[in-house]
Amino acid sequence: MELWYTEKQTPTYGITMKVKETYVSEQTEFQQLDMIETEEFGTMLVLDGMVMTTDKDEWVYHEMVAHPVLYTHPNPKKVLVVGGGDGGVIREILKHPSVEKAVLVDIDGKVIEYSKKYLPQIACGLEDPRVEVHVNDGFMHIHDHKNEYDVVMVDSTEPVGPAVNLFTRGFYQGIYDALKEDGIFVAQTDNPWFTPELITNVNRDVKEVFPIVRVFWANVPTYPSGLWTFTMGSKKYDPLEVDESSIPEIDTKYYSPRLHKAAFVLPKFVEDLIK
Repeated sequence: MELWYTEKQTPTYGITMKVKETYVSEQTEFQQLDMIETEEFGTMLVLDGMVMTTDKDEWVYHEMVAHPVLYTHPNPKKVLVVGGGDGGVIREILKHPSVEKAVLVDIDGKVIEYSKKYLPQIACGLEDPRVEVHVNDGFMHIHDHKNEYDVVMVDSTEPVGPAVNLFTRGFYQGIYDALKEDGIFVAQTDNPWFTPELITNVNRDVKEVFPIVRVFWANVPTYPSGLWTFTMGSKKYDPLEVDESSIPEIDTKYYSPRLHKAAFVLPKFVEDLIK
């Protein structure tokens, strides 16, 4: 018998893939967590029925959360990741020699535990001595750490369940307060095909808090529509003013110095969402 997994990305649309094996299917304290082995994308982490990361395409998302913002800040030393318990963003952060400490705060310790076991190539940086891991509420961590971080990265699920508070103006204000005077933050902000209103609302809210706001995008095949956006809010530095020649070539598969500014060139229908 063939077993297939389908993510219903909208009530009328989904993606489906053949499953080789189910490693974990567990209702944690916060969400339904599944770890499955698929024929096409390898090992896949699924939370509340939504694909979070896979062996095959994880590097696109994790590189684009980390590198555009870290190469916009001239000297990022202390970085916070809210969510991201799979460890992929942490792995990319550690490629930056200026970073002295990377703090990961994920509300669900089971994500961290199972990612270490079943996605070791993604979670490989979580044991690094520069990394500090907390199983806690990211919203509260932001509230309790003022003027502390150079960069904050929000690697959350879509705005359902425990991630709902991570898409509010109050959270963005909290991030502003947790950043140093020249700090920058970045967050994943879903896709313009199925959730255009989310991009519009987030852009509006972030602009009420940060003087410089930029939206960029990447192609992530297993995410709804494949076209995925990110929003950067900065107190001082503009990613469009970065000298591309100053960006070193590092070990990446998607991000490159040439892509840095190109990622901020949006299709017109996405531009229209944030006017």
